[in-house]
Amino acid sequence: MPASDQGTLSARYTQVPRVLVFLTQGESVLLIRGAAHKRLWANLYNGIGGHIERSEGILGAARRELYEETGLRADLWLCGVITIDTGQETGVGVYVFRGEHPVGELRASSEGTPEWVSRSNLAELPLVEDLYQLLPRVLELQPGEPPFSAHTSYDAQGRLQMRFD
Repeated sequence: MPASDQGTLSARYTQVPRVLVFLTQGESVLLIRGAAHKRLWANLYNGIGGHIERSEGILGAARRELYEETGLRADLWLCGVITIDTGQETGVGVYVFRGEHPVGELRASSEGTPEWVSRSNLAELPLVEDLYQLLPRVLELQPGEPPFSAHTSYDAQGRLQMRFD
C-alpha cells in the first residue's frame, strides 16, 4: 500500500507519539527527578521517556530514551497505551513500558537525575500528577499479561481525569 493510501488527512484527530519507561528492581522502581531548568515537570518525579522520532519504532524509542536519560539498558515489554486529550486538535499517545534486569552504569542527564525509589515511598514523593494513578497499574502488571488501555483528559478547571478502559 502506498503512503498516500494510509488515510492521514489533516482534518482528523492526530496524536504526538511518546514512550514512558518504568524499570523495577526488587521492591524499587526507577524514576527520574526532572531537572530544575525544565519547562515541564521540573523537580517532579516521572518515568523515563520522551518523543518517538520519525525514523524509529516504539520499542526502539523506549530503549533509546532509557539509555539517553539513565545510561541503562533493560528487557522491556509493553504494559499499556494512554491517549491524552489535550483539548486541542492534536493529542498525545503514550506507549508505556516496563523493564527489569537493567545493565549499565546509572547516570544523570540533562533531563534530570534518575533514582531508585522504594515502592513504599512513592506516595510521599512529588510525582508528575498522573503517576499516582498510573504507577500502581504498571507495577502490578506481569510479563505476558495483556497491556492496559487508558484515556486522560482535563476537566473545565484543568484537573486531570484518568480512565482505564
